[in-house]
Amino acid sequence: MSQAHLTWVELPEFGDPSSMPVIPTEVYEKRMDRLRRRMSERGLDCVVVYADREHSANISYLTGFDPRFEEAILVVGPEDAPAVLVGNECWGMAAAAPLEMRRHLLQDLSLPSQPRDRSRSLTEILAEEGLGPGSRVGVVGWKIFGDGTSIDLPHFIVDALQRLAGGDGSVESATDILIGAADGLRVINEAEQLAYHEWAASHTSSGVRRVILGIEPGMTEQDAVRLLEWNGTPLSCHLMLTAGPRASLGLLSPGDRPIERADRFTVAYGIWGALNCRAGFVAEGPGDLPAPIADYVDRLVGPYFQAVAEWYGALHVGQKGGALQEIVDRRLGDPFFGIFLNPGHQIHLDEWVNSPVGPGSDIELASGMAMQVDIIPATGTDYFTTNIEDGIALADETLREELADRYPEAWSRINSRRDFMRDSLGIDLHPDVLPFSNIPAYLPPFLLRPDHVMVMADQR
Repeated sequence: MSQAHLTWVELPEFGDPSSMPVIPTEVYEKRMDRLRRRMSERGLDCVVVYADREHSANISYLTGFDPRFEEAILVVGPEDAPAVLVGNECWGMAAAAPLEMRRHLLQDLSLPSQPRDRSRSLTEILAEEGLGPGSRVGVVGWKIFGDGTSIDLPHFIVDALQRLAGGDGSVESATDILIGAADGLRVINEAEQLAYHEWAASHTSSGVRRVILGIEPGMTEQDAVRLLEWNGTPLSCHLMLTAGPRASLGLLSPGDRPIERADRFTVAYGIWGALNCRAGFVAEGPGDLPAPIADYVDRLVGPYFQAVAEWYGALHVGQKGGALQEIVDRRLGDPFFGIFLNPGHQIHLDEWVNSPVGPGSDIELASGMAMQVDIIPATGTDYFTTNIEDGIALADETLREELADRYPEAWSRINSRRDFMRDSLGIDLHPDVLPFSNIPAYLPPFLLRPDHVMVMADQR
């Protein structure tokens, strides 16, 4: 493979979607059918799905309902409309969900000191929903634990379920049904969901693009974050933008510190379905950096970009997660690079669903998977970091044809991005790989020269 180098590249305008794709009601109904088939295969009488403000993706995926302020509990039996338990302030929102649900007011889910005088107890409601001695209950939180038995729901819910099921029943984790890295319901996306992800990624990546092209010494971090132009879609993570010494700490929110020349800089913007991140130096070139790190591109950015380019080139339906891990281990295994998180993961309404990528992983990438390019150096040195985080999807020929037919504007953007990555950056993608970002693999190490980017080959 050719060596990465820095050269002039014009980043095209790929365009932004004219409207947000909507998930039709029938898609939610089919998701519920698939969940019930999984329940039956596992011998479960019902599934109980927990949600709160931070962890609402599972219940939102199944129903279109997104709880605000409060927790919510979804109870799915073998037939009939599922039941949703909500507090005072989510009562109205639950009625607006695309999927029909029977509502129960459970005021214990309401905020502290709000009225609790109009609802029955959790045990009474669950018993009405058919839970009792001998019931086999699967509970869905938001993590899969190594022992396969731990449950990450609040104790008051688990306690009520266990008391109702009794010694002859069982309460077990079923979170893997939704987020199992190989075949969880939420890791295999329909065309409608992929179209939504592309819409979301177009917005977040265009926001990060505006930051890269618009950052100037003297503006504050808060000035810079306004360039993202958040559109009000629920965030999948808080807005992150920092410059200077704080940038090395990661995950911090912007403050009012003025940005200075030669500052370290990082920005990340995530809404439901997408996240984009870039990192580098607020500089025009190596001459702006301290002398000991003037080789920033050769020491860190070049090897990193070569690893990302090979990672991209290895993507296809049927590829094993272990093969992607091996690329990063081979190219960036030196402790200097500090790679310790999974190099790539699945993305959905939440920024990190699960990851098929890990040492020796035999999990095969499947058509319909939405993935996040997420290979993060953490050098812990003056070299700071560099970073490409963009969304892609994998789609076999059948799914590609469906997307092209039903979402022609999105399909046109996807193909333009593929062309740019091949012709301008030297990254040739398998036909299965659909880039969703409007800054696809675009990496300017020196942010005051955003037209100087890393490539694997000269422009053709």
